[in-house]
Amino acid sequence: MENFERARLDAYFAKIAAQFPPATRPAAFLVTHLLPERPSFVRAAAQLTQLKAVLPKPKSIDPAALREVEQSVPVDALTRELFADPDSALDYLESRAGGEDLVLLDVGGYFAPTLAAVCERFSGRVLGVIEDTENGHRRYAEIDKLPCPVVSVARSPLKDPEDFLVGQSVVFSTEALMRGRGDILHGRTALVIGFGKLGSSIARLLHAKGVQVTVFDIDPVRRTQALSQGFAVARDREHALTGAGLVLCATGSIALRGEDFPHLRNGAYIATVTSSEDELELAGLPEVYTRARTGESITRYQTTGHYFYLMNNGNAVNFLHGASVGPFIFLVQAEILAAIQILARADLNPGMHEVDAAHRATIAATWLNYFNR
Repeated sequence: MENFERARLDAYFAKIAAQFPPATRPAAFLVTHLLPERPSFVRAAAQLTQLKAVLPKPKSIDPAALREVEQSVPVDALTRELFADPDSALDYLESRAGGEDLVLLDVGGYFAPTLAAVCERFSGRVLGVIEDTENGHRRYAEIDKLPCPVVSVARSPLKDPEDFLVGQSVVFSTEALMRGRGDILHGRTALVIGFGKLGSSIARLLHAKGVQVTVFDIDPVRRTQALSQGFAVARDREHALTGAGLVLCATGSIALRGEDFPHLRNGAYIATVTSSEDELELAGLPEVYTRARTGESITRYQTTGHYFYLMNNGNAVNFLHGASVGPFIFLVQAEILAAIQILARADLNPGMHEVDAAHRATIAATWLNYFNR
């Protein structure tokens, strides 16, 4: 990022922070992809909260961004296990923010498994969670009785441009890796598992590149949507896998289980839009498969009479090329900052909430002033 671009981004976030100041600055923990432009967002979050720690998602850490953030904010290692056990989650939060009002800024539902215990036992007060992704949104929505407010930006209209561009970056990276092995997308059959905002974007982009696309989704409503848009729709996953030369997983949950892999067509490529732990049950893969690196960021899985290729070890394939979606990501990050103000009021009931339309309009207008040039 050039210096003038960084200065403009810092000015933009300073304007957003001035528009949505919280009445008091709560303590906060920030889960984030620590990409090259992310320090500006971290600084803005630290302006609106007492930012106790940044927890970068392990597969998306830019070394320069990490060094920059570490100069002003503690950076701690993030694992699912840290927040899977109530005692370890509480020990960690108490060590950094014991007795304080607390906001949890999440990407992917990391705090969901122990949220009830944390809200009940934390020595301070959990004001709520802000969630950025559809995967995380579902994890919180599935909690039978939420113990605190969860403000989700995952389904915000301000996120639509990001979702579309993430789909583009996934297709770009998939094609780049295939071309590195002398293969091309054109004329290939593909299976897109999951027809949400990302999956539908990927399906359309693949189709535009001459790929024969079949869709599988467990939701019958999404299957009808895919059919209405001209895609073939698989009745069952097993049959769909046998005919696909490329499988793109975009569910946010387990798309392929151990027993699914043997059904893959010989030579099929697999790519995902999120972390391997969320999309692929690689631990359930039969032990007869051996692994070997073949080409850049591609692993060949092979057993007698069967083989397939896994891109980027099953992690989000687009992060191999920076996963950039341009300035549109700053719309969503601004909405996260606006949500901090909402939670700091401490007047929301437990449950799922959204940022109101007026705040979104303010964010969009501000973004246009800085980036529509």
